[in-house]
Amino acid sequence: MSRFREELWQVVGGVYEQIAAHPFLAGLTDGSLPRESFRHYVVQEAHFLPDYARAQAAVAARAPDPAAVQTFARDAAMTVEVEHGLVVELLAAFGLEEADARKVPAGPATAGYSSYLVRTCSLGTFGEALGALVPCYWFYARIGEALLRSSSPDPLYAWWIETYGAQAYQETAAEALDLLDELPLGADDRGRLLEKALTTARFEWMFWDAAWRREGWPCG
Repeated sequence: MSRFREELWQVVGGVYEQIAAHPFLAGLTDGSLPRESFRHYVVQEAHFLPDYARAQAAVAARAPDPAAVQTFARDAAMTVEVEHGLVVELLAAFGLEEADARKVPAGPATAGYSSYLVRTCSLGTFGEALGALVPCYWFYARIGEALLRSSSPDPLYAWWIETYGAQAYQETAAEALDLLDELPLGADDRGRLLEKALTTARFEWMFWDAAWRREGWPCG
């Protein structure tokens, strides 16, 4: 019997391929990414990651068993400690404090993605919430693993790649996928989960593209 993750990949894999081919990631690998695009990405991550941790905590609160509660509560804490900690250090490399980054508004893609995640994980079923979270886990693990093979000549970009290519992050993503495979779902529940996953996969592409273009609000 095939695992549910394989059905999910049939839905979101095409979006991942578009992300993997995006010039932002190509530039991370060969070092040609403009520093201002990476700076934009890091600043937007400073807005996004606290909400991502809130979404993980909301999933923990809705989890059906103690093991899943523990998994997502731990992941929420690790998002703040490791990923957000990395962002704070990267901001410092640009001569910025986190307070400076927060003076820059969250862009359209960041605000939309954060709001969708927090709403879905707070108000949806556990399956819907898990579907909304899984693309970020899975995509970052695959991107980190792929980019780690060649790393980057730019030490700042190599530092980022090593975080998501590291075995610890790969194991974190694998645990989320294992929970997905074990989730008992009817046909309607599976459909709603896949719908949420496709939406957040698209937001993932938008987030990378927004950094590449250094997206801002078109008015105001």
